[in-house]
Amino acid sequence: MTKRKDHWERVYSDKSPFEVSWYQNEPSVSLRLIENCQLEKNEPVIDVGGGASVLVDRLLEKGYTRLAALDISSKALDFARNRLGNKAQYVEWFETDITEFSSRRQFSLWHDRAVFHFLTDPGDREKYVEILGKTLRPGGYCIIAAFAVGGPMKCSGLNVVQYNAEKISDAFGGQFELIGETGETHITPAKKEQLFSYFSLLRK
Repeated sequence: MTKRKDHWERVYSDKSPFEVSWYQNEPSVSLRLIENCQLEKNEPVIDVGGGASVLVDRLLEKGYTRLAALDISSKALDFARNRLGNKAQYVEWFETDITEFSSRRQFSLWHDRAVFHFLTDPGDREKYVEILGKTLRPGGYCIIAAFAVGGPMKCSGLNVVQYNAEKISDAFGGQFELIGETGETHITPAKKEQLFSYFSLLRK
């Protein structure tokens, strides 16, 4: 996995987090979908591929108390921790490739905006789903945001897999039930449009 990590460390070395194509001023769709799950504020939530995203900031502001953020890039996580300052102590930070992640506890909600679609190897996708099955409690929620069919074929110089409801259901198999889908046209810092689909799944 060294090659994958090296790629993302270079990305965050060469560009400001405000310049990368996936940057959002406000993760409004993610926040709405998380709040729709109606979790108690003390239930554990993890943002996979959270990097420099402000999602954890906003969830802290809303009173969530057991947050975690995972990213393969140490530079992205450092940026988020520095931005949060003293509040960073209230977030559990994981620097790892998602296909190698292991957690001592289960989460009630797993949020992933734009990690899963980079897993072009079927074996990596199987590992992801296996880890998700171990890490998300039964009855927990999973929110996956990926490039929609008709969206970009590549991002950050890498190939991606586009998803619709049928493809995401096939990928996540019998452990998960698709309970919702919504679209978003993301405007990049370069003012280009990217079509995303957000999929809400329930762990059976």
